[in-house]
Amino acid sequence: MQGVSKSLLNAFINAALREDIKDGDHTSLACIDPNSNDTAKLLVKDKGVIAGIDFAEFLFKKLDPNCKFERFINDGDKVSFGDIAFEVTTSSQVLLKGERLALNTMQRLSGVSSMSRAFAEIVKDLPVTILDTRKTTPLMRFLEKWAVRVGGCTNYRDGLYDWIMIKDNHIDACGGIGKAIRKVKSYLKENKKELGITVEVRNLKELNDVLDTGVLMRYGFDGIRKGHWKAKELEKELENQLKVKHAQLVSSGTASVSIALAAAGIGAGDEVIMPTFTFVASFEAIMMLGAIPVLVDIDDTLTLDIEATKKAITSKT
Repeated sequence: MQGVSKSLLNAFINAALREDIKDGDHTSLACIDPNSNDTAKLLVKDKGVIAGIDFAEFLFKKLDPNCKFERFINDGDKVSFGDIAFEVTTSSQVLLKGERLALNTMQRLSGVSSMSRAFAEIVKDLPVTILDTRKTTPLMRFLEKWAVRVGGCTNYRDGLYDWIMIKDNHIDACGGIGKAIRKVKSYLKENKKELGITVEVRNLKELNDVLDTGVLMRYGFDGIRKGHWKAKELEKELENQLKVKHAQLVSSGTASVSIALAAAGIGAGDEVIMPTFTFVASFEAIMMLGAIPVLVDIDDTLTLDIEATKKAITSKT
């Protein structure tokens, strides 16, 4: 499970088993020969996008390191009624100990991944990123956020600790959106924290309040700016020097590439040739526009090979 901490996974499984079993599955202990082995199959009962195969394998191998686990479908695959996701062969008692935890967890995660895929499909040809929220099942957030990624959408913040999000209640408590932003920037500086900031607005006035402050990631600290707007001044100077109507400073290399491609008319369905030896920002910028990155070989100079480039050119390039 890419991006999932094994320590969190072990803690979750231990707590879930303790909740369900405590001092033992007494029915199975009483009725089933401890030396009995069985094979169980996971039968899919509805269409969707499955998530939790990795979890099930981790669970059963935790309960029985010698179990045989064979998967027929991978996490993120589309499934239909009647599909067999996996088979596991192990002690009968182990099967009964782990089956409910595996099923409950996979049902929840597959629901999340299926919904995530549905939204991802809607915007697949648009320069749009679907973000998730903190509205998760208590203690299952790390798993549900993994399922969001499996479905094709993007994680936003993990909690209240890793991102600043100024919402209506913060704004009202502070007495205004500008004041809330200034207090957040001051807090981050005093506590030596570097966190991203999101501001939710309810109307155009609040949006203009945010833009007028000139803070957040684009402009920096308005409390120490003393009326100087260096970013705006630089944009205006660039417009004059380049004799253009607009100039836009951006926050990252990825953003600059995306804007350059968009300005060149690149959009959904277009193919953009790029070298296999590159930075992740290159293909991220292309995909943000809904375009398709086409990887071609490089030559000894580590740049695009001319012949490979020629072969990659199509009517959509």
